[in-house]
Amino acid sequence: MTYTIVSNGDSGSFPTGDAFLSDASQDAEVVIYLAGAPLHADDGKTAILVELGTECLGVHTGEGGGENAGEEGSNILGFNRYRNGSDAPSNLIELVRQPRSSQTAIDAAKVLFETAGFEVALCSDQTGRIIDRLVRPKYNAALRFLDEGLASAKDMDLTCRMGLGYPDGPIERVCRGGLGHHYDVTQALFETNGTPGYAPARRAVVAKQRKTR
Repeated sequence: MTYTIVSNGDSGSFPTGDAFLSDASQDAEVVIYLAGAPLHADDGKTAILVELGTECLGVHTGEGGGENAGEEGSNILGFNRYRNGSDAPSNLIELVRQPRSSQTAIDAAKVLFETAGFEVALCSDQTGRIIDRLVRPKYNAALRFLDEGLASAKDMDLTCRMGLGYPDGPIERVCRGGLGHHYDVTQALFETNGTPGYAPARRAVVAKQRKTR
C-alpha cells in the first residue's frame, strides 16, 4: 500500500534516515502527517494518519469532529511509534481510533504498518494511549521509593531484572529515556486524568526545572 508523508521537521516515530521515510510515494491513498505538520482533511483518501505526542487525536480532528459527544470519527486516525524517550524507536505502533472511525481507514493503516514490518496495537483516543498509561505510574513509584530510601536504584533494578525477568529495571530505564521526558508525559497524563499515580515524581520535576532554567 502506498503512502505520502507530510512532515514539519524531525519525527519521533521515524527519525532522519529511517527506511519508512524513503519508501514514501507522491499523491498516495494514505497520507501521514509527521512532527506537527498542519493537517488537511480529505474524505477522498483511504486514511489520514497523524503522529501524536502526548495529546489526543481529538485535538487535530477539528470543529465538531474533534469531541462530538461520542460520535466523533472519520478517516483520520492517530498513531505513535513507541520509544522510551531518547532511546531508539521500538517496533510497536500504537494506532489511535475514535468511536466512529472508518473501519476501512483502520484496516488500511494496519496493513500499511504491518507490511513495513511493525507490530500494531489499536487503542481508543486517550492521553498516553496504552504503554504510557501502564508504565509511567510504575516509574513514578520507583522514583518515589528511591527518595524514601526503600532501596538503592541498583537494587531496585536488579530485583526487577532477576525477580521479574524484565530486560532492564525501572530506574535505569526512566533515566536512560530522560527524566525531563518522563515529566512531560506524566504531567500530561496527570492533567487529563487527575490520578495521583501519574503526578510527576520529585526527581522528574527537578530534571524538568533544571532543563528549563
